[in-house]
Amino acid sequence: MNPSATPPRTIADYLASLDPASRAALEQVRHAVQAAAPEAEECISYGMPAFRLNGKLIAGFRAAAKHCSFHPMSGHTVGTLGAELDGYDTSKGTVRFSPRTGLPSALVRRLVNARIAELPD
Repeated sequence: MNPSATPPRTIADYLASLDPASRAALEQVRHAVQAAAPEAEECISYGMPAFRLNGKLIAGFRAAAKHCSFHPMSGHTVGTLGAELDGYDTSKGTVRFSPRTGLPSALVRRLVNARIAELPD
């Protein structure tokens, strides 16, 4: 994404600005989040495509120069999936992956479901 460009207003705008490999990988993430949380609203938050459920951020994603990343918008969610994330570069609130290999939809759905489970009733 061109950092000097106007910030995206929609997820479609964001994705349109990416190289084909990153766009395809993040479109897959987008669809997996929508499948896991069909009632979630799309938005741009913290400069990245994100999803809100009942006013709370539940997921975000972005492309970087050499990787893509998924953000469950929580410092706890990544840790709950433990061994399922072996092979990915992770930190407390991020899962980084190659645009060439993507992030499996089933794994994205599990991350989203774990994040939703953290939300207060």
